[in-house]
Amino acid sequence: MRVRLLFLIVIISFVSCQDDEQIEELQNLQAYIDVNSQNPLDEVIACAASNSDDPAISYVFYYPVIGATDIRYYESEILNIDPNDLSLYKRKELTKESVFGGKLERFVRGGLEEAWCVVTFKLQGTLHISNPIRLKNSTKPSEWINTVAIDLSQSGSPKFSWNDGTIAENAIYFQVITNAQDDFLSGTYTYEKCFQYRNMANVVLNINTMTPPDLEVGQDYNFVLMGVSEDNWVNLVVQNTFTAQ
Repeated sequence: MRVRLLFLIVIISFVSCQDDEQIEELQNLQAYIDVNSQNPLDEVIACAASNSDDPAISYVFYYPVIGATDIRYYESEILNIDPNDLSLYKRKELTKESVFGGKLERFVRGGLEEAWCVVTFKLQGTLHISNPIRLKNSTKPSEWINTVAIDLSQSGSPKFSWNDGTIAENAIYFQVITNAQDDFLSGTYTYEKCFQYRNMANVVLNINTMTPPDLEVGQDYNFVLMGVSEDNWVNLVVQNTFTAQ
């Protein structure tokens, strides 16, 4: 009986160790992708910025397509890596917050150390993975300002134009319009430093699922701009309000 009991204990311990190893292995992003290799791959729109007042707080923004599940955050242990080697990213559990009325979400990251990170989620059998994001919260903290030119001469279709901030390394610009309650109305990307509400002429990507609604004359609205570098770090954040004419 003792021999049989000891044998069972050894087997249980062995299985438990295997489970622990498998769990640890799946903390590796490449291993997680390999386990899901039967699923097609797609992208996640994501970028990161530092807090306006404290570079020890960073926000990793992402667009969770409706129906997205198993949203995960992965980060490298050090900065000096090949960012495309996904085996170097380990899963981290971070607090998530909704922004822009829930259209976007963000992970909240603490610490001054810099690294690379990736966001993933699943949608209808497809594994979505963001491009690597270079966190620069210590060396190039995001600049938060309110400087933007707003042309209200065309009723219901204001025009916005801006300049780069102190770090002129932006490859693309993300514009968001919300109402006074921060409900999402429009989200677009341009390469140019200008954008006109409901005008898609220079828009290279948008996250709108329907045509943005008409603006109500006399109502207040919010404009948010993010200037994003090629490695998906937000150098510039512009926030301002305007009254529709």
